[in-house]
Amino acid sequence: MNHREWNESTLVMLLAGGQGERLYPLTKRRAKPAVPFAGLYRIVDFTLSNCLNSGLRRVFVLTQHKSLSLDRHLRVAWSILQPDMGEFIQSVPPQLSLVSRWYAGTADAVFQNLDLLEEERARYTLIVSGDHIYRMDYREMLQFHADRDADLTVACTEVSVDEATRMGVIQVDGEAHIRGFAEKPTHPATLPNRAGRCLASMGVYVFKTEALVRSLIADAKSESTHDFGHDVIPSMLSSARRLCAFDVIERLPPTQRYWQDVGTLDSYFETNMDLLGANPPFNLFDPGWAVRTHIGHPPPALLRNADGYEARAVNCIVSPGCMLSGAQVFNSVLSPGVQIDAGATIESCILMPNVRVGAGATLRRSIVDENVVIPPGMQLGCDVDADRSRYTVTKSGVVVVGEGTLLGGSSW
Repeated sequence: MNHREWNESTLVMLLAGGQGERLYPLTKRRAKPAVPFAGLYRIVDFTLSNCLNSGLRRVFVLTQHKSLSLDRHLRVAWSILQPDMGEFIQSVPPQLSLVSRWYAGTADAVFQNLDLLEEERARYTLIVSGDHIYRMDYREMLQFHADRDADLTVACTEVSVDEATRMGVIQVDGEAHIRGFAEKPTHPATLPNRAGRCLASMGVYVFKTEALVRSLIADAKSESTHDFGHDVIPSMLSSARRLCAFDVIERLPPTQRYWQDVGTLDSYFETNMDLLGANPPFNLFDPGWAVRTHIGHPPPALLRNADGYEARAVNCIVSPGCMLSGAQVFNSVLSPGVQIDAGATIESCILMPNVRVGAGATLRRSIVDENVVIPPGMQLGCDVDADRSRYTVTKSGVVVVGEGTLLGGSSW
């Protein structure tokens, strides 16, 4: 099928309602998909850009917890489609129409919006998550699904055993049919002849819409957690539905094999740092696969010497609107509006929009949320044990300062 035919036959349901507890305090005031990433973007921009680049322009974004900033971003950055052509990216909070509760799980979120499936009457429903960083032409997966006349196709990739314990683990036969599925298993099944490696679900699903509706209604009547991984997929497997696995390592080009779940603070930090390498696994500069966003109209970035200090930014992402006045910055991601004063040193940090760092301050391996002010001379990430008593510190020792935190007892 061509662009238009896939768009007409496919409805996208983007799950964006999770609480994001493992990303706290970055999710203290915002939904996880709205967390800034790679300087310019929000996490949700990557999945939405995949949809747009795949020619899929009928997208419902199912929101729930702390959705104000996400709703605002969707309105400002993604009101770019043509409603008169049947195109939309529409935020959908819980409607309380079928049941009087918030979304109880990923499957329940879609179940509560069965009326949308009925209205759109798409042959296929693509279900994606708003908290993953990856590039994927969904048309390849849709074609794979259609060729096999599958009821459900699950996108999957290879991960380590340690990673697999927090994912859905898949077992397949030689024809890519799913023969086993376990959500977050304690002892994940490994790949044949690949010790220590597992085939894991990426949280990207293509359903025949008819099969999806029947499965969701059956799940809603059961005493389950109403989750796709825990409940719906195992139930479909046990009822002999035709389930297939779309292995992105085998079936997509190298540029589309990178996938990261940024659901923890450490994975969020490391995925940002991945972008700074000489050959980053995810290329933000591919003109053939643009990642869209909106940052307003900030001035250009400015690096200037000040007070006898040289301004330097080495191996960094420096966004528009940043001002480095005699500051030294290494291996860091600077979001729009960051200001760093003379004599300050920043190493391996993520500074979110409008952070200000005072003169002579030192920051190492830290994530600083929006609008936080670092007083002059303050040290962060230099004594992790001391930081742990005041701020969030991850398992790998990354210091995280949440939005609205007052540092050093100063309002400077």
